[in-house]
Amino acid sequence: SSIDKEHFGKARLNKVDPADQAHIPHPRLGFFGVIDERLDIDLIAKAAAEKPEWQFIIIGPVVKIDPATLPKMENIHYLGGKDYKELPQYLSGWDVAMIPFAMNESTKFISPTKTPEYLAAGIPVISAPIKDVVSPYGDNNLVHIASNANEFIKCGETILKKKPTNSWMAKVDAFLAGNSWDKT
Repeated sequence: SSIDKEHFGKARLNKVDPADQAHIPHPRLGFFGVIDERLDIDLIAKAAAEKPEWQFIIIGPVVKIDPATLPKMENIHYLGGKDYKELPQYLSGWDVAMIPFAMNESTKFISPTKTPEYLAAGIPVISAPIKDVVSPYGDNNLVHIASNANEFIKCGETILKKKPTNSWMAKVDAFLAGNSWDKT
């Protein structure tokens, strides 16, 4: 996967919330992408129920699943689809980015581009144990890996207690240095 690192890097500088996100309190855990059978809606529901003070921001269109099956809680915010150019502005207001994918046939061979996009934004990431995220991102301690809601919550607590450090950011930047559309 390649990314437009400079585009997503704007999230590090632009700290102005879009209007539909500005009213949502912190801590914020965010996801952007297609909301479909790949999303582990049970994990999101369990984590949201266990941590009502955490705000879950989900951006993207709902496809191939019934929107009525999505968990509805006061701390889960579905903001709909957004334009690609708007994503850094949303990311800039998140405390944690998440890749809460279900481990199923739809995700067996997935390589989510959102992993390096989130990292380019300077946002710590919690991901399901997707093979292409575990290696190399998890193996290099760039992303937290969680197999279930309890692990997800523990990862979130760890991230929220310990904000990203300059050394982590330098490690992310070094890793992403060769990961651009131009170099690919």
